[in-house]
Amino acid sequence: MANERQHPMLQYIINNPEAFANNLAKTLEQAGKAMAVYIEPREKGEIKDSGADELTGVIKTLAQVGEYWVSDPQRAVEAQSRLWSGYIDLWNSSLKRMMGEPCKPAVEPEARDKRFADPDWNENQFFDFIKQLYLITSKWAEDMVHEAEGLDDHTKHKAEFYVTQIANAVSPSNFLLTNPELLRLTMESNGENLVKGMQHLVEDLRTGHGDLKIRQTDPSKFKLGDNLGTTPGKVIAQNDVCQVIQYSPTTEDVLKRPLLIVPPWINKFYILDLTPEKSFIKWAVDQGHTVFVISWVNPDERQAQKSFEHYMREGILNTLDVIKRATRQEEVNAIGYCVGGTLLAVTLAYMAAKGDQRIQSATFFTTQVDFTYAGDLKVFVDEEQIQLLEKRMAEHGYLDGSKMSSAFNMLRSNDLIWSYVVNNYLKGKEPFPFDLLYWNSDSTRMPAANHSFYLRNCYLDNTLSKGRMEIGGERLDLSKVTIPIYNLATREDHIAPPRSVFIGSGLFGGPVEYVLSGSGHIAGVVNPPAKNKYQYWTGGKPEGALEDWIRGSEEHPGSWWPHWDAWTRSLDDTKVKARKPGAYRIKILEDAPGSYVMQRV
Repeated sequence: MANERQHPMLQYIINNPEAFANNLAKTLEQAGKAMAVYIEPREKGEIKDSGADELTGVIKTLAQVGEYWVSDPQRAVEAQSRLWSGYIDLWNSSLKRMMGEPCKPAVEPEARDKRFADPDWNENQFFDFIKQLYLITSKWAEDMVHEAEGLDDHTKHKAEFYVTQIANAVSPSNFLLTNPELLRLTMESNGENLVKGMQHLVEDLRTGHGDLKIRQTDPSKFKLGDNLGTTPGKVIAQNDVCQVIQYSPTTEDVLKRPLLIVPPWINKFYILDLTPEKSFIKWAVDQGHTVFVISWVNPDERQAQKSFEHYMREGILNTLDVIKRATRQEEVNAIGYCVGGTLLAVTLAYMAAKGDQRIQSATFFTTQVDFTYAGDLKVFVDEEQIQLLEKRMAEHGYLDGSKMSSAFNMLRSNDLIWSYVVNNYLKGKEPFPFDLLYWNSDSTRMPAANHSFYLRNCYLDNTLSKGRMEIGGERLDLSKVTIPIYNLATREDHIAPPRSVFIGSGLFGGPVEYVLSGSGHIAGVVNPPAKNKYQYWTGGKPEGALEDWIRGSEEHPGSWWPHWDAWTRSLDDTKVKARKPGAYRIKILEDAPGSYVMQRV
C-alpha cells in the first residue's frame, strides 16, 4: 500500500496481461453480437432509422449560431481568443502544479456535478487537466449560444439544449481512457467489467428489438400487482380508451364527494400507487376518500384516431357517469396530473360551457394550461418537427413509447442516460432496483390524433390559454371555470416549470390555491407525510411575478398531502357510509390494477 501511495500511476497498470487479453477478446466478441442485434432488424426493414432527419435539424440550428459569429471577423476573433485564453490559463496553472507550486484550478465543476466525484479528478494532474479542458470548452460553447444575437427565442432555446446534450455526451467521464475510476476498475479486474458491460449491451439491444433500451433499474425485482400498484380495488368499467378503478374503503365513513384521479397517459397511473408506503392512492383511501382512478389504455393501431375529445368523453365524462352509478353521488372532487391535468382543465372549460356542474373542485399536480414557459420540452415542438412526427405516427397510428421516454430522459441526460451508460456498459454493473425508475421505464404509446392535437394546440399554438381551443363544437374559456382549484407546482420541475403553472393559475375564474412543493415533477408529488421529506410553500393569490409570491410565502416542512386533504374538507366535509366496489349492482370486471396498465411496449 505504501508503494501505491508513492507511485499512484501503478493502479493504472494491467495486473495480469494474459487475463486482460482474454477478456479483451471476449469484449470484442460481445461487441460483435451487439452489432449483429442492432443491424438485423434494420436489414429486415423492421426499423427505419430517423436519426438523419433529427441530425439535420441539430446541424441547421447550430449553423445559425455559427453564422452570427463568423459573419463579423472581429467577433469571430474575439470568440476564438476567449477560448484560447482559457486554454492558456489552464496550461500555465498546470505547469505551476508540475513544478510543485500551489495554484487554483482554472475552472471547477458545479458542486452538484456527480461526474467528477472520484478523487483522482483533482489529485491526478493528468485527469485534472482533462476535466478542466472539457469544462472550459463546454462553458465556451454554451456562452457562444447565450451571446448569439438575432436568433428567435425558439431557435436559441433549441441551440442551448443541443449544445448541452453534446457537452454531456462528450464528457471525459463517459470514456474508459479518460475516466480514472473506469480505468482503475478495468486494470483491477483485468477487463472483466468490459465483458459484462458488452453482455449488458447485447441484452438491452435485444430487449429494445434492435434499439438500445438502457436499463435504469433491475426489472426482475418488480411485478405490477405484486409489489407495485397493490392498493386493493376493482375495475368496474372499461372502453377503448380506459379502465375505471374503484378502490376498496379502509374507513367506516367516507367523504360524501368521491375523488376522481385523472393521471397522465404519457406514463402509467401507478406512479400514484407505487409501494404502499409511497402510494398517494392508498393514503387518500385511508383518509376517507372514495377513490376512482382512470387507467388509460396503452394504445395501438386501433386507437389511432382517438383524439383529445375522445379522451375527454370516453375518459373523464364517461367516468363521471360510472361514479354516479357506483355511488349514487353526482358531485365529485377531481385531480389531474401533468397532461391528465391539462385534459381535466379542458374538460372543466367544456363542462362550464355546457352548464355541467358535476366536478365541484379540481386539483392539479404539476399541470400546465399556459405553455408560454413550458420548459425544455418545447425544444421538440415546432412546425417542422411536428410534421416529421406526424408522418412517423401515420405509419402505425401511434408514437412509440420509447421516443417519448427518450425525450424525457434527455431533459436530465447526465442523470438518466450517461450515468447508466457508464454503470451498465463500462463498469459492467447491474443497475440498482428502484421502483420509481422501473415505472419510468414502463413507457406507453401515444395515439396519433391525440398527440398531434396536444402538441399543436398546447405547445405550439397555446390555444387553451388564448381562449381559441375548440372541443366538441365549443370554444373553451378557462375564465368560465369558477370552481375552487388547488394548483400544485414543484420547485425543480423541468417538465411543468413552476413559473408556467403559476401563470396558468391566473386563467381560471374562481379561487385558486397555488402551492409550491420542494423537489421535482415526480418526487415533489410523490412525497408521503411519513417520510417527512422536502417542504412546501403557501401564500396569497397567484398574482404578479412568481418570485414576489415566493418572497411573501410561508414555508412548511414535510409533505403537502395533509394540506391538500384539509383544503378538500374545507369545501365539503359531509360524510356517508363507506362504499364498496360492486355496490348498486355495478359489475366487477377484474381486480386492480387492471389489465390495461399491464400492457407493455
